Amino acid sequence: MTSYPTPAFRRTALAPGILGAVVLLAGAALMGTAAFVWVLFAVSILAAIIAVYAVQAGQWWWLLGLVPVVVAWNPVVPIPFEGDGWRAMQFVAALLFTSAGALIRIPNPEDRNLKPR
Repeated sequence: MTSYPTPAFRRTALAPGILGAVVLLAGAALMGTAAFVWVLFAVSILAAIIAVYAVQAGQWWWLLGLVPVVVAWNPVVPIPFEGDGWRAMQFVAALLFTSAGALIRIPNPEDRNLKPR
């Protein structure tokens, strides 16, 4: 047992948010190649994971940005986006992933600092 206090919240969406932002930024360089399909898979899966964490945290408004990312980066039925607009959307989605990962907080059920009522 440790004497350090347990945090009241967990930031479970932080790791997928940062990983998704890295994949999106790398994907901007891979656009137009055959390897871009792997970017589509990774981004759509990580956006779905972050969306689940947002629902668990009760912060449903993140779904307004995450659901369109899941649909637009869907590799099964790809939407044929091209050009500078699609490249710009890579950076906008990376900003969304980073901010969602930093701001989605789930209450920690193992918080030992709570006083019993």
